[in-house]
Amino acid sequence: MLDLVLRNATLPDGRVADLAFQNGRLVHIGRAARSDQEVDCTALLCIPAATDIHVHMRGGIQSAKEDWRTGSMAALAGGVTMVVDQPNTIPPLLTPDRYLERVLEAKEHALCGFAINAGVSPGVDPLHLWRAGAMAFGEIFAAPSSYGDALTPEELKQSLRSIHALGAPATIHAEEVGSGIPDSLQEHHQIRSPEGEVRSLQMIRDILPPGMKPHICHISSSASLPVAPGSKEVTPHHLFLSIEQFTPDDTFGRVNPPLRPESERRALFAAWESIDIIASDHAPHTIEDKAVSFAEAPSGLPGVETMLPLLMNEVRKGTITLSSLIDKTAVAPCRVLGIPPAGFAPDQRHDFALYPMEPVTIRSDTLHSKCGWTPYEGMEGVFPDLVVQNGEIVYYESEYSCIPGIYLPGRGYQVGDPIQ
Repeated sequence: MLDLVLRNATLPDGRVADLAFQNGRLVHIGRAARSDQEVDCTALLCIPAATDIHVHMRGGIQSAKEDWRTGSMAALAGGVTMVVDQPNTIPPLLTPDRYLERVLEAKEHALCGFAINAGVSPGVDPLHLWRAGAMAFGEIFAAPSSYGDALTPEELKQSLRSIHALGAPATIHAEEVGSGIPDSLQEHHQIRSPEGEVRSLQMIRDILPPGMKPHICHISSSASLPVAPGSKEVTPHHLFLSIEQFTPDDTFGRVNPPLRPESERRALFAAWESIDIIASDHAPHTIEDKAVSFAEAPSGLPGVETMLPLLMNEVRKGTITLSSLIDKTAVAPCRVLGIPPAGFAPDQRHDFALYPMEPVTIRSDTLHSKCGWTPYEGMEGVFPDLVVQNGEIVYYESEYSCIPGIYLPGRGYQVGDPIQ
């Protein structure tokens, strides 16, 4: 007997077919036999679920902002079944013991699949963290940001050399920070300027070990794309939001790298084909955290639940192609990490999101992040009705099955670690 059949789903190539699952695997595409569990997916577009290569799930002493349960609920409701958590937690993930604590916290609460990166700091040997299961190293800070200390160029050079010797991926936060404390979005944009981002990327190119191809996080300017080495990541907030959409001192638009003027936002979106990966940089803060003066407000925006809906709405409008969206959210992130992507082939992860392709208005009171707000309030998004993870329905018509998410360690993991 089959475990699950999705009837009459529309595939990315336009075909309408049944998807049959057994023992967590997609075993047949076409006309399927009867099953214990069947769902009519007529008029639903089925695509491989996304891997969000850049999230900050908070938790621990930051659980008021977000925790693994609410963050993973938000991910699934947005069509994301795998997230990669960043190591600038409190405390940062700089030792194997602290890394394993983070994994155990996620294993207890997460509903989506997850991997966790390791931190980078002078004097910290990456070997032990690589063996503990780190998916990648970083984001490594070439400039200071929330809960992340910057490395000097020489420290960054030595760290990248050690990481490259392991054959491990490195992800880098590239910025240049000028003097002064910003009092507005415009000043924040000027202090962390696009020109400084380009100079930071040029510095990184100069110090890379031969043959190393890093992953560059959250590029905010079109001028940075041709300069950036390795794979290039852009966030939805740099594609959809600009300074002009906020009042000058609105802390709910403060993020690193900063939002840019509308002309730069448009130029970045126009460079869609040069972007390798879309990732949310989901970094929630509470409303109370943000309700302070601009100079005191933390940087960061929630976005894991709205990333795919915003982009699927652009597919609906014909602004971007479905194939390019799938590549930038489901395929390329996994290629960078060296893990199987979600997809229809036998050797892929059988994770899918099914979309009605009818837009709805994004409202914070219908989203799942604990922070309770979204910078995309009032914009249109296409949200999935149904999400399949490892061949099982985990989200359907706003209800969760609460099946625990699976931890995916990196390639350096040593078999026999107690967390397994």
